[in-house]
Amino acid sequence: MQRQILIPLIVACALFMENMDSTVLATSLPAIARDIGENPLALKLAFTSYLVSLAVFIPISGWVADRYGSRTIFAAAIVVFMGGSLLCAGSSTLAAFVLARFVQGMGGAMMVPVGRLVLLKTVPKSGLVQALNYLTIPALLGPIMGPPLGGFITQYFNWRGIFLINVPISILGLFLVLRHIPNIRESELPSLDAFGFALLGIGLSVLMLGLSALGGHLLPGGVTAGCIVLGALALVAYARHAGRIANPLIDLKLLKLATVRAGIVGGSLFRMGMGATPFLLPLLFQLGFGLDPFHSGLITCATAAGAMFMKTLTVATLKRYGFRQVLTVNALLAAAGAAVCGLFTATTPHAIVIAVLILGGCLRSLQFTALAAISFAEITTLTMSQASSMQSMSQRLAQSMGVALGAYALQISSDLQGHADIVAADFWPAFLVVALVASASLFYNLALVPDAGAEISGHGARTSKETR
Repeated sequence: MQRQILIPLIVACALFMENMDSTVLATSLPAIARDIGENPLALKLAFTSYLVSLAVFIPISGWVADRYGSRTIFAAAIVVFMGGSLLCAGSSTLAAFVLARFVQGMGGAMMVPVGRLVLLKTVPKSGLVQALNYLTIPALLGPIMGPPLGGFITQYFNWRGIFLINVPISILGLFLVLRHIPNIRESELPSLDAFGFALLGIGLSVLMLGLSALGGHLLPGGVTAGCIVLGALALVAYARHAGRIANPLIDLKLLKLATVRAGIVGGSLFRMGMGATPFLLPLLFQLGFGLDPFHSGLITCATAAGAMFMKTLTVATLKRYGFRQVLTVNALLAAAGAAVCGLFTATTPHAIVIAVLILGGCLRSLQFTALAAISFAEITTLTMSQASSMQSMSQRLAQSMGVALGAYALQISSDLQGHADIVAADFWPAFLVVALVASASLFYNLALVPDAGAEISGHGARTSKETR
C-alpha cells in the first residue's frame, strides 16, 4: 500500500513541474512576445515545439527505460528538463526560444512517461484509478499555482524568472527518484525500431512545424505547405512500415481494441479541443479585456482548482456510471463549457467567469482521468510499454494540434473581421471551433460496450452484486 501511494506522488513531482511550466508560460505570452518583438500568436510555436518534442521522443521512452532502467532514465530526463529551462530563461529571439523549448521537451518526453510506466508496472489494475488520482492531485497544484505565479513574476519582475523556478523543483525530484524509484529493466527486449523512429520523428516534427507556422509565422507559405505534405507522407510511410515488422516502435494494431481507440483516438480529439483553451484564455483576458498578467493568472487558475476538486469524485463517478456513460455525456458537457468561454465579455462579472472555469475544470478532469484509465483496460503486461508510449505521444500531439488549431482559428477570425490587432470579438469563433472538435470524440465513446473497462472502474462488479 505504501508503494501504491509513494510512487505516484514521486511521479507527480515531475508532473507538477511540467504542468506548472506550461501554465506559467501561457500567462506570460503577451509579455514575452513584446520583449522579443513578435506577434503574440507567433508564440504558439513555443507551445507546439515543446509538445512536438514530447511526441517525437515519447515513443522510445518505454524501450529506453526497459533497456537502461527506469530510475536511470527518469533521473537523466529531469536533468535535461532543467537544462532546457535554463536555456529558455536565457533566450532573446523566437528561434532561440523555440529551440530551448524543444530541448526542454526532450526531458519531459522521458520524465513523465517513464514515471507513469513505473506506476503501471507496480500497481495492480484494481487500484489503477486510485493510483492515477494520487498521481494527478499533487500534479494539479502546478496549474493552480502556475497562472498567478507566472503573472506575478511577469508583472512585477521579469518573465525569464518563470523558468528558473524549475531548478529547485528539479533538484527535489532528482533526489526522490534516486532514493525511491525502482530501476526496473527487462531482461529480453526486441531491437529498437530505428527506421520507424526516424519516420515517426520526421513526420510528427515536420508536420507540426508546418501546422504551427500557418499564418506566416517563422516560415514562408511555400515552406509551410511543404512541411505539411512531407510530414503527412512520412507518417503514412510509418503506418505501412509498422504493419510489416514484428516489433514496431508504436504498434498501431493496438487500435483494434475499442477501449484503446476510445482512449487514444477519441481522447486525441477531445484533447485537441481542450488543449487550445489554456492558450486562448490568457490571450482573451489580456489582449481582449486588458487585464494584467497577474489578474489574468488569478482567474485562469480556477480551471485547475475545479480539476483538483473533481479528482476526489472520479472513482465514485466511474464506479456508479461506468466508462461509456461518463465519457459520452461528459464529452458533450465539457465541449459546451469550452464554447461558453467565447461568450465572455469585458463586462462579464469575474465571479461568473470563475464559476464557469471551475465547472469546466471539473468536467475536463473527469474526462482526462477516464480516458487515461480506459486506454489500459484490455492491455496486457507485455504490451504495457507500447500502450503507455502511444497514449503519452497522442496526448502531447493532440495538445500541440489544439494550440495550432486555436491560434489559426483566432487569426482567421481576426482577419475576416478586419481587425489589425487581436480584440475580444475575435475569440468566440475560435472557442466554438475547438468545442466542436472536442465533441467529435463522442462517436468513439458510443462505440464502447456498456461494461467496457469494468475491471478498472468496478462498474460491472457493482452491477453484478446488485443483480444477485
